[in-house]
Amino acid sequence: MPRKPFVPGAALVVAAALAAGLTGCTGSSSPQGGAGDAKGGDTATSSPAAEPGRYQTVPEACGLPSRSALRGMLPGDGQALSRSEAQKIYDGQADITYDTDRRVGCRWTRETTAGTRHLGLDIQRVVSYDSAVSDDDKAQGIYDKKELAAQIPSGGAGSPSPAAPSPSASKNKDKGEGTVTNGSKDKSATDKAGNAASGSPSQTSDPNTDPSADPSASTAPRVLDDLGDAAFLNDKLVTADSGVHRDVTVVFRTSNVIVQLTYDQWSTDKSMLPDSQELQDKARSLATELSDSLSE
Repeated sequence: MPRKPFVPGAALVVAAALAAGLTGCTGSSSPQGGAGDAKGGDTATSSPAAEPGRYQTVPEACGLPSRSALRGMLPGDGQALSRSEAQKIYDGQADITYDTDRRVGCRWTRETTAGTRHLGLDIQRVVSYDSAVSDDDKAQGIYDKKELAAQIPSGGAGSPSPAAPSPSASKNKDKGEGTVTNGSKDKSATDKAGNAASGSPSQTSDPNTDPSADPSASTAPRVLDDLGDAAFLNDKLVTADSGVHRDVTVVFRTSNVIVQLTYDQWSTDKSMLPDSQELQDKARSLATELSDSLSE
């Protein structure tokens, strides 16, 4: 059977038609701009990122407290200091940190015949790497852990009011029996006996000297409602073989920055207890100064 003659023009027409068909199918296989939609959804419906904190850096810690505040918190023996001595005391010693945009600190110390005072400052800027959690919320979580660890009593901010004495306590007091009721033994004597039996050292529990022993005292550990976004104060009296020291701590949060101020006084004379009210007043005054400086 004879073969049909080859027609070049017809072959070109068929090839062109096939090419056009393939091009049309390829163009309709995906929507326009589909390669840029990596999440496979409408970006307009995605959740917005949480708000960043107010602070993007932190100040230099040693230069933050005013010189007048440092003089008041680190008193001397009434003797004048030389320039080099004053510089050594009030300039402070900076903490070693590896990211000064995230955390800084400073320490001050002054020794006198009445004892030694230490002042410490730690400033932390909190950053949340979770897009659903703001920097402020992350900082609040860290602050809450500090307050919980310090065992600060709950029940509202500010200084709790003193509890009213019971009628039976008032009658016993009139009889010269103190506040012992229902014929119970003196609690301090019981505590001392228990400590002696267990072999543990006795600790100060007198409300007049240890605020943590009396929740109703105005100097007791408490939440502060007039400092930053959240704040608390802790006060502990510690007795050791080498002497006695009172430690006052103020922690507050402002936006995504947490400030911890520690202030303590040591004395080798156990009969000379550091005054709680004085240390607390000075610590709170400095904390207020730092909060105002951060807010500027």
